[in-house]
Amino acid sequence: MENWYRFISGAAASLAAVVAPVIPSISCAIFFICVDFATGVIADRAVTLRAGRPWYFESRKAWRTVVKLALTLTAIVMAWIVDCCVLDFLHLNAARLFTGFTCGVEFWSFLENASQISDSPLFGWMRRYVRQRIARQTGLPPEPDA
Repeated sequence: MENWYRFISGAAASLAAVVAPVIPSISCAIFFICVDFATGVIADRAVTLRAGRPWYFESRKAWRTVVKLALTLTAIVMAWIVDCCVLDFLHLNAARLFTGFTCGVEFWSFLENASQISDSPLFGWMRRYVRQRIARQTGLPPEPDA
């Protein structure tokens, strides 16, 4: 039994050593996903109550967020391993790029949730500004406001 304990604790320590440099990226992704989840629940409640329907918390939506979080963290770790162990000579920073993309998507979702929660025109303006800025940077036409 003691040999199994040593093996398991050694494997856990090895995994922690590989993942340690990417902990800031993992923390950022967790923070953005949790904030998006919380504001999404609040926005869903606000929209439902404004429509005059009863609101209730749905665990399947929460489980979707848990699955999204697990897959995101797995992708960040996999990108980090590719960066440091497979293609270390290219200096791609794939883990940071993926984390930035994920945080950008979650930030966009936060802006959508914030505009549904409050009637403040600030969040609607921010969504339009970001959409136009992305269109200018990419050269694509802006999508119409939903």
